[in-house]
Amino acid sequence: MKEDTPIEEPLTEASVADKEVAPSKVDKESVGETPVKSGETIDIAVINCLDGFTRVVGLSNDPSPGYNIELEARKHSKETPLKFVELPYVVKGMDVSFSGLLTFIEDLTRRKDFVKDGQKKNEKQFTTADLCYSLQETIFAMLIEITERTMAHCGQNSVLIVGGVGCNKRLQGMMADMVCDRGGTLCAMDHRYCIDNGAMIAQAGMFGLQFGSEDMLVKMEDTECRQRFRTDQLEVVWRPKTRGQHS
Repeated sequence: MKEDTPIEEPLTEASVADKEVAPSKVDKESVGETPVKSGETIDIAVINCLDGFTRVVGLSNDPSPGYNIELEARKHSKETPLKFVELPYVVKGMDVSFSGLLTFIEDLTRRKDFVKDGQKKNEKQFTTADLCYSLQETIFAMLIEITERTMAHCGQNSVLIVGGVGCNKRLQGMMADMVCDRGGTLCAMDHRYCIDNGAMIAQAGMFGLQFGSEDMLVKMEDTECRQRFRTDQLEVVWRPKTRGQHS
């Protein structure tokens, strides 16, 4: 996203992060004091699926599993296309599921047609790069489907991608194509703003302090770590109430 990219609320936020509710879509048209979720994962988050996949096929997690999968998938081109391996596509209403997809891939890697290293000798065989390409295309298509459904349902035309997986150029490209077809605006960012960092935490804390959030006014010795904390459990006191208002 360019820094001067104009975007007006309401918008749809595609949150693709490493939390339990990672691939959730936030409808900000009806936001009151907390974001309103319109869909999420019903089992594991996107990053958990990608991390599990790298372990199965033997890819490195340095600097991140998603990045190394993306590099393998980039080997796909018109001149040298990778093989698309059909994988489970699980969209249930506004929610998605990834655990079955990961199990399916684990089973694929045990087949004799899987070539972990080296060249394919026939059309039935598939490589690690083929699986990386197929995994990306499948997961991202699922995310874009429920994002577009949220946009249509709420009458929105702007999408903001956040979260660590949001750095992926292929995801940004697929989302941009969908948003463009709807005559909308996409805001996508690089790793500086997608991954967890102190600036994000400090900004939220500063807003909480300025607007008197009781949840954020906690002494250091009373703080705690909530690993499964959901973003829709936070009282967003610094945003104006707009629930029930439609443009």
